[in-house]
Amino acid sequence: MNTQFTARTAAPFRYDVVGSFLRPQALKQAREAFHKGTLTQAQLTAVEDDCIRALVEKEIELGLHSVTDGEFRRSYWHLDFMWGLDGIDHVELDHGYFFHGEETRADSARVCGKIKFSSHPFIDHYKFLKKIAASRAIAKQTIPAPAQCFAELVRGENEQYLNAVYPDREALYRDLSTAYHDFILALYDAGCRSLQLDDCTWGMLCDQNFWRGMAGEGYNPQALQKLYLRLNNDAIANLPDDLTVTTHVCRGNYHSTWATSGGYEPVSETLFGGENVSAYYLEFDDDRSGDFAPLAKISGEKLVVLGLITSKYPKLEDREKIIARIHEASAYVPLDRLCLSPQCGFASTEEGNILTEEDQWAKIRLVKEIAEQVWG
Repeated sequence: MNTQFTARTAAPFRYDVVGSFLRPQALKQAREAFHKGTLTQAQLTAVEDDCIRALVEKEIELGLHSVTDGEFRRSYWHLDFMWGLDGIDHVELDHGYFFHGEETRADSARVCGKIKFSSHPFIDHYKFLKKIAASRAIAKQTIPAPAQCFAELVRGENEQYLNAVYPDREALYRDLSTAYHDFILALYDAGCRSLQLDDCTWGMLCDQNFWRGMAGEGYNPQALQKLYLRLNNDAIANLPDDLTVTTHVCRGNYHSTWATSGGYEPVSETLFGGENVSAYYLEFDDDRSGDFAPLAKISGEKLVVLGLITSKYPKLEDREKIIARIHEASAYVPLDRLCLSPQCGFASTEEGNILTEEDQWAKIRLVKEIAEQVWG
């Protein structure tokens, strides 16, 4: 091993993953049968359990030090978590999110009462993952960031329901961050030591046209940045020292399509300088993500996981070009504080991206091979 680099013993690792994986056909069929009423919840859970066991074995076989359950029990990367909090309902809006050439399903999350954490299905989901991984790998939990939850609660017609329950927005901010904080502590008690906050809000703010469509002409992007930072930081304040909290900044990942474009510069000072996470998983798989210069704003000793391998398409990247880009990024963040991963998960929603499971694993192998070549 190249001893000039510090060995990683906590997330993120030199070769890593964001979290979601393509749903196996057996799982897709089981979920469809469940929604048709021909499969019970217990039967669906049994299929999910089997698929997650097989997934974790594959992750470990490929040498991953951090494993997830692939988000196999979820339909969405974000909404399923929100629906598990007290005071938030599962609703359908008039339309979904408009991605590049495709519209998502119209599901959403709406406030129906005071937001709090009392229990959450993700706690038991994590316990199952933790038991399977045992001492062989770190079991990582992914959830949408508090800022992402807030953005959903004010989307479209949701905002009028939010205002009816929370005419005082300060009360909303406190309740939302507290609910997250309480959930995280319960997750910690269940054994979690690696938590990832998935967050598209910063990517939205990098794309003026997209956010104008979300928030209207009168929005103040600087004020929103401060609010997002506050919500996220309040939720992760005063947590146990041995809990690693990271974040993934996404620009949309639905059926191999994307939602937003733009480099990180507009949010770099706030996000990279002020968010109290230990590492950032960042998309850099194409020109839409801009250059590496904003990484100069990364504060302290935080790490950056370069998402240089796309999860959207099956074609494998050129190894030498990826290595060159890693070294290019090291002009802004030292090489010892860099890692490598796909730019996003392979199935942020149960539809999944347009590639095969074989393609998916080939991408993971490429990430590992490149990381071993660069860091030893």
